[in-house]
Amino acid sequence: MAEAKTSDSGAAGPMGPERRRTQRVRIAMGVIVRAKSGNKSFEEETQTISVNAHGCVMRLAARVERGQEVSLVNSKTAEELPCTVTFIGQQDRGKTEIGVEFAEPSPLFWRIAFPPVDWDPSERKRAPAQKTPVPPHSE
Repeated sequence: MAEAKTSDSGAAGPMGPERRRTQRVRIAMGVIVRAKSGNKSFEEETQTISVNAHGCVMRLAARVERGQEVSLVNSKTAEELPCTVTFIGQQDRGKTEIGVEFAEPSPLFWRIAFPPVDWDPSERKRAPAQKTPVPPHSE
């Protein structure tokens, strides 16, 4: 099972770091990206790097442009939502890191529970260790 990590620090923009609107969860989830570019269309299966109620970051082999309209499909539920490419990052091994934003906030799209905004991962409680039952004492 993928380990989920959270971050609320924003990417540095022209005005410095910006505050996230919702908690970002680092998790690899299967998605399909569909888009048209001119008279060409593509469909690509990939995985998210991180998700939040407003969209996600993922790596994509297909070329997209900032501001381009795409559709994102949750591979597990087949739910499809319209998105806009809002970020284009570094390219690595033929794939480019991109960020997309839903047309409207859709936290239920991911089918995960997001931690509260004030959640501190360092304060995460671990399940208590199970005690080994002591066998009855026989005399």
